[in-house]
Amino acid sequence: MKTHDAPLAPAPARTGILLREWRAARRLSQLDLALDAELSARHLSYIETGKAQPSREVLGRLAQALDMPLRERNALLVAAGYAPHYPESALGAPDMARIEQAIGLMLKQQEPYPAFLLNRYWDIVAANGAALRLNRFLLDGRDSPHRNMLRHVFDPQDLRAVLANHAEVAGDLLGHLHALVASSPGDAKARALLDEVLAYPGVPQRWRQREPGAAPAPLLSTVFRKNGQELRFFSTITTFGTPRDVTLDELHIESCFPLDEATAAFCQTLARSE
Repeated sequence: MKTHDAPLAPAPARTGILLREWRAARRLSQLDLALDAELSARHLSYIETGKAQPSREVLGRLAQALDMPLRERNALLVAAGYAPHYPESALGAPDMARIEQAIGLMLKQQEPYPAFLLNRYWDIVAANGAALRLNRFLLDGRDSPHRNMLRHVFDPQDLRAVLANHAEVAGDLLGHLHALVASSPGDAKARALLDEVLAYPGVPQRWRQREPGAAPAPLLSTVFRKNGQELRFFSTITTFGTPRDVTLDELHIESCFPLDEATAAFCQTLARSE
């Protein structure tokens, strides 16, 4: 019988490939990573070339040094023949009940302004009433055909038509998606989402390449224009501290705040009219 600490099916070659991909994504030399993980450069070289089978503890130190998300840490363990370490729990699971309640409270507290619960792919897992009200106003009373923030912004049949600063917002979102693809080389879903978004009409050629040196704006605002009404928002992002579950590691809450009194008053009016 295999124990939790014994390899299930050794695959040193795959382990080495993953480590080299992640080291390249993080722009670390073999020596840099070895020092950060408190290994000898020779030992790391043997792991990367498949000559040595790393222990779970060594893989944990390498994953920590590479700042790998929990999902990718599990993938690294599995590639080396070990069982995954971090669970992935559905929000509706009993042991997530308190967390789900806290999320609901944070979304509700943001009223009458929009708030969204998003995962790493910008899928909208949950939203408050203000987000739904604003979306329906912007889309002439209909609901969006998508449950993904990137598709909202890039689809000409969705929010793109009423997003006054579309180039700024879309470019920023696409930059984050490019960064996700670059930093998670094994994430096929992120790559597929990038390909899908780039296939929408009107995407500038320059957006098809990542710009690693591009400096982000100090504050990104979102400006909607509909029926002569201009609505201006800025956002804050809330993440879960020191998560030990894959689901929580990949979730964040985006809370929208009005940038001017006119936007605040309009959101309050929408709430009262419901």
